[in-house]
Amino acid sequence: MFNLKAALCQQNKTPYEGTEVKLENPNKLLNDNSKDSDKEREWEPYIPPDELINVVNLTLLLEKRPLLLKGEPGCGKTRLAQAVATELNMPYYCWNIKSTTRAKDGLYRYDTVKRLQDSQLAGSQVSSIREAATARLATSDIIEEYSLIKKIENNQEQNEETGNFYLRYGALGKAFSSDKQAVILIDEIDKADIDFPNDLLQELDQGGFLIDEIGRRKELIKRPIIFITSNDEKDLPEAFLRRCLFHYIKFPKIEDLEKIVQAHFPESGEDLIKMAVKNFCQLRSLMEKREISNAKKVTTSELIDWYRVLVCNPDGEEDTKKQLMDKKIIFPEILLKRLEDSTLIEEMRS
Repeated sequence: MFNLKAALCQQNKTPYEGTEVKLENPNKLLNDNSKDSDKEREWEPYIPPDELINVVNLTLLLEKRPLLLKGEPGCGKTRLAQAVATELNMPYYCWNIKSTTRAKDGLYRYDTVKRLQDSQLAGSQVSSIREAATARLATSDIIEEYSLIKKIENNQEQNEETGNFYLRYGALGKAFSSDKQAVILIDEIDKADIDFPNDLLQELDQGGFLIDEIGRRKELIKRPIIFITSNDEKDLPEAFLRRCLFHYIKFPKIEDLEKIVQAHFPESGEDLIKMAVKNFCQLRSLMEKREISNAKKVTTSELIDWYRVLVCNPDGEEDTKKQLMDKKIIFPEILLKRLEDSTLIEEMRS
């Protein structure tokens, strides 16, 4: 369903020159299980509205500007980056943010403890070899001792010189190091410390990063396309917001929900899809009318889960249709997650 006119800025292209990218199979987009470009990719459909496609094109054009995405949980914020990576055949990396995450964590981790242990082990091995050879006092043993010691010392020097043995790149570091332009998702940035967003922008602006432990700078090869999601758990700094593009993903309209379900279940009948989506939307409407502050509403991802169970109903499709016609909430465990939600079962039928 994506049809991105990708304005991937290259040195030999003007900003608006690009290649129109068409998806050969619109039902083959990335599944949430794929968290890194090295892993096997599984496929699920992603159906974006036109306004979302437009803002993605802007992000591709202004590739120095990350795209900040907000919207209800389950509305497809995370899946968008995966879909774009697939559409444009780019490597994909995901950085899941936690409350303790630092900007440096996405670039690399250096195992200082392992390096110290290896240094101590190498010193211990050298001492043991020398003691054993001295005890035997044989010329052949001394020659063998010298050979083993040099091998240990050379390995240690090589590890310390390159630093790669103790270095592990994070998602952002991998994207910076990729020979091919990559897509990176920085997921739930609002979970991090308040200083994290500005620290992150500083790393992005530098066009590379310094690996302090080995005194080497890693230069950016290809600037990645960056998607950032937020669930609005806390406000983001103004300086950070000024540097981003922004889009709020609205909850899909009923006809769009029908297209989404149809894309996930192409063998399913149109009548069942329409009935299920109609009941789902009525339930969501009741949830929106409640006076409970920040009350949870059913999401698109829950609709997909619910419909997957509906088509597997052991009582058959006709029984499912009958219950939907009666406005019954079949398998409520999938949609109703709070104790007070139980009252909605009766409200649906009134």
